[in-house]
Amino acid sequence: MGLRQWSMTSQAFDNEITITGPFRAPHQMLAEQEYDGHASVHDEATADKLGLRGAPIEGPTHFSQFDPLGIALWGADWFAHGCISSHFENMVIEGEEVQATATRVSQASARIGAVKNDGNSVLSGTMTVGPNHPETELDRRLASAKEAGELHIIDQMFIGEKSEPRRVSMSFDENNGHLYPFSLNDKLKVITEPSPWYTGDSPWGKAIIPTEMVSVLAHKAGGVGKARGPAVGLFIDLEVRIVNGPLFVDHEYELVHEIVGLGQSRRVENWWTRTYITDPATGSLVATVLLNQGVFKASYADYPADKL
Repeated sequence: MGLRQWSMTSQAFDNEITITGPFRAPHQMLAEQEYDGHASVHDEATADKLGLRGAPIEGPTHFSQFDPLGIALWGADWFAHGCISSHFENMVIEGEEVQATATRVSQASARIGAVKNDGNSVLSGTMTVGPNHPETELDRRLASAKEAGELHIIDQMFIGEKSEPRRVSMSFDENNGHLYPFSLNDKLKVITEPSPWYTGDSPWGKAIIPTEMVSVLAHKAGGVGKARGPAVGLFIDLEVRIVNGPLFVDHEYELVHEIVGLGQSRRVENWWTRTYITDPATGSLVATVLLNQGVFKASYADYPADKL
């Protein structure tokens, strides 16, 4: 089926089909990430200062384990019109193993989850296939988000703020910048689900960008909004939605970022950014990436002590 063959189990419950993949051990690739000029939460020392038990693996990495499930459910349409929409629940440290599961609940939608081998949940959400997508996990979460209240790190941001268009592409050998200091080839050497589709032998006759790397492409050329700092950030929710795909290696795309939500919890302030990826040659929308990212209040030196 294109992606490498691996043993998966499935069970049917009336109209529901559950597919479970094998345990995989994803690799940490952001130890040298720079975030606003300083080390990120993926750095061991920074993670230790925040009281974390280790430097977490980047959230999008887990999306690769769902690509074979998407292919099993919807064939090549998964890379042309698929959407994975996820809330991250517990971090994964390199060396830990993760297993992905999808339960199809309609012809175009599945509930998804990933767990570690100790049973702890890594993420939950939805997989859907278009062009007319059912409601996704992040559609629901963004719509139900509470008012942000008083903010101290992201107080200069506003909903509706947009970036200027920027042109990007992803080659096999080019480093993907300070946020993602590795190349596509580096990723393909350790990706949990290797496939010839990622190197050129695809149904479209050329190399496609893996789902997890669409997020990398979307955040390759900066973002929108200014957070006060230095402060350490993390991913809370992420959705990659392919509108008219796949996305191809060595193809130029145009990015526009828009802030679509602001909020906070006890430990973090957070903002939602939707990135529109278009083909400048045709003007058509190829994909969107919706990211809810946060900054730890305690990592910002000037955060009011009585608000921590």
